[in-house]
Amino acid sequence: MLCLFVGMAVILFVFRTKFSGRKFVIRYTLACFLLLSELSLYAWYTYTKTWDIVDTLPLQLCSISLILSFFMLLSRNKFLFEVTYFLGIGGALQAMLTPELSYDFPHYRYFHFFIAHIAIILASLYMIWYEGYKPTIKSILKAFATLNIIAIFVFLMNKATGGNYMFLAHKPNNPSLIDFLGPYPWYILSLEIVALVMFFLLYLPFSIKKSN
Repeated sequence: MLCLFVGMAVILFVFRTKFSGRKFVIRYTLACFLLLSELSLYAWYTYTKTWDIVDTLPLQLCSISLILSFFMLLSRNKFLFEVTYFLGIGGALQAMLTPELSYDFPHYRYFHFFIAHIAIILASLYMIWYEGYKPTIKSILKAFATLNIIAIFVFLMNKATGGNYMFLAHKPNNPSLIDFLGPYPWYILSLEIVALVMFFLLYLPFSIKKSN
């Protein structure tokens, strides 16, 4: 599935000039993928009777990024781009590299997981390559502030529901990068530092291009 992501990203980039007259189609196709992936997930929860307020609300970082990416594509809002570029790409890449996934190929949840995360990343790349949007150093601050506001809300929701959304209550059950960041609750502070470092790394290509 990672090869599929790389292939789709390469196609979007290489043919960006050829596809420039079809931006509307690409934008709404990506938006539809995002929307349908989320709707199909809740249809699956309903069909399998597995919906549970403890762990199926759209409060994981990638679920939030998916929703923000959907509205970003519809509105082409600059602030939403600044937030989803850092939160979406950073979170989705980490999720795909260290997936917390209980279902193997060819289960629906396996395909949903990767398609949703790929679409999140492609949405931000589309905004850069086709709409000409670029993050700035201030975008990092906006994204980081937004992340912390979201985290406070999700933390309170965890208290209310008994959930572990955004892994703010305890570490994920499957092995992940969080295992190297210390015990609870100190790994949350470590995650803040990791997020900032990742944000600056994601900004680096634009900083280098700007200096040249």
